[in-house]
Amino acid sequence: MTPAAIRSFFATLQAANPQPVTELEYTSVFELLTAVLLSAQATDVGVNKATRKLFPVANTPQQILDLGLEGLEGYIKTIGLYRSKAKHLMETCRMLVERHGGQVPRTREALEALPGVGRKTANVVLNSAFGEPTMAVDTHIFRVGNRTGLAPGRNPYEVEMQLLKRVPPEFLVDAHHWLILHGRYVCQARKPQCWVCSVSAYCDFKDKTPAP
Repeated sequence: MTPAAIRSFFATLQAANPQPVTELEYTSVFELLTAVLLSAQATDVGVNKATRKLFPVANTPQQILDLGLEGLEGYIKTIGLYRSKAKHLMETCRMLVERHGGQVPRTREALEALPGVGRKTANVVLNSAFGEPTMAVDTHIFRVGNRTGLAPGRNPYEVEMQLLKRVPPEFLVDAHHWLILHGRYVCQARKPQCWVCSVSAYCDFKDKTPAP
């Protein structure tokens, strides 16, 4: 995609959704971190169902620790890989209490040092909680970046670097939300809905799907 096409692409997405937000439900930075940690290989809908029961009971690192591992598992057992996620979350809460005074740190290095927190999770927290222009490349963004020609890359890190380089600065903070939503609802994996896509005119995907 050319720089002019990229600018039009994001201007169109921005006009349709000026203030995009994650579909995970949270009311604090710690709740966001918890939800993102639980969302790996799970749907936002599934995570929200579990956290709606968990957060009213425990929504601080100390409260999660007080639940104990089995208590925590009871709340999140409807989420895939819940046992390993519960262990990671307990260890993360322990580190937050012992090293960070119960607060979620604001640096990538400190976030990525937490168990179960990789680059993608750190990027989501830095972006959604702290307003930093990061790109959390999930399967949707990886697909959209490659399919449209916006940010081709062989792996999530390459796509992330391309996006940071190619997305105009005024769109950077919100770009990852627009791309996730676009990939989830329009530019879908099996059959992109090109006939209803508002940005298909700017996209380099050759085999556009015709209207059914």
